[in-house]
Amino acid sequence: MTSPAISIQNVSKRFELSSGGASSIKEALVSRRRATTKEFWALRDVSFDIPAGSFFGIIGHNGSGKSTLLKLTAGIHRPTSGTIAVNGRISALLELGSGFHPDLTGRENVFLNGAILGLSQKRMESTIDEIAEFSGIGEFIDAPVKVYSSGMHVRLGFAIAVHVEPEILLVDEVLAVGDEEFQRKCFDHIYSLRRKGTTIILVSHDSNAMHTLCDEVAWLDHGELQQVDEPSVVVDAYLAHVNAQENERLADEPEEEATPTIAVETDDRRGSGEMRISRVSYHNETGAEIPAASSGDHLTIRLHFEAATSVPHPVFGIGVYHENGTHLAGPNNKLVDVEQPIIEAGTGSIDITINQLSLLPGLYFLTTGIYSADILHCFDSWDRAHKLTVQPGSAIERYGLVSLDTEWSVATTIPGRSD
Repeated sequence: MTSPAISIQNVSKRFELSSGGASSIKEALVSRRRATTKEFWALRDVSFDIPAGSFFGIIGHNGSGKSTLLKLTAGIHRPTSGTIAVNGRISALLELGSGFHPDLTGRENVFLNGAILGLSQKRMESTIDEIAEFSGIGEFIDAPVKVYSSGMHVRLGFAIAVHVEPEILLVDEVLAVGDEEFQRKCFDHIYSLRRKGTTIILVSHDSNAMHTLCDEVAWLDHGELQQVDEPSVVVDAYLAHVNAQENERLADEPEEEATPTIAVETDDRRGSGEMRISRVSYHNETGAEIPAASSGDHLTIRLHFEAATSVPHPVFGIGVYHENGTHLAGPNNKLVDVEQPIIEAGTGSIDITINQLSLLPGLYFLTTGIYSADILHCFDSWDRAHKLTVQPGSAIERYGLVSLDTEWSVATTIPGRSD
């Protein structure tokens, strides 16, 4: 059997966090206050192998130990216990450009980075033009790095990392940097390295990247390994865990207070006030109230209202907005020829049922409105006042804002036949 590119065995990493000590020499001399230290375990007893030539993902929340594990693999830190065996020359995309010497030129930093990786000057001379062209920094290759913009730092750092013939490439959170054109170049080069057999380890909390790019994924949570398997298995388990935590947080948030039934005219709410929306709730297929919706699953949006007087045949509507401001939909009961009865004074609710929610995971906001039967008079319009969190669910699409219900068919032409 082929030896793994990286073998991580029983690895733990402890950091000591100090606080409360003197902040200057003078304070240290006149104060008796002593610093206190606290242990923090970033990783605990982590073990798995990464096959040679694979695209391997490490997923987890911020602070789960992903970046620490990558730095241990790169040799930046040493494990407190356990071993990491690396079979191959490593190039790392960690903090791009952080290893540059500010007083040296871009060209000199290229040679310096090559020397650190054990590459000869002749080898680096053969690739310096390619690195300069790929980074797009032009004549600044011979200017001191301290005059570079942050974008130039990042582009040159990426260009060096992927052009030194790495056998193992470590990527922390970013696969692409810079503008759209440069991002495409980055992805193209990453894929070319993959085709050449380079082992690539990607650290991210982006489930879409894990699904799309990786052959296998490891999930870390608070420094402990939870699972290693194919992407769909691990990512689904990770998302279920994240969804459960988010549901707990959303359930603990205070409910919106019911709004008095009076006429209001503000920037985000207007109307005469004979009828008003008091709150919005979300319900699953069983009717249970839920703090968040799931993409592709059943969702009932319940509009709770108050009526100060009798209102004949009101029209209820909602507007659905993505958090970036994009207006996605605006259904109302009049559009589908569903006439509401005469609403008497008091309280009530109306349900909007969506059998398969087409919204993809993200944060959305609802505008709610109640109008007269001819939609000429506004009783209540509340602009983007109700938050709707959509979590990953049964929808299989991963990109964009909505999932489309599509059917696919293929037509082929047989050579030599015209029918």
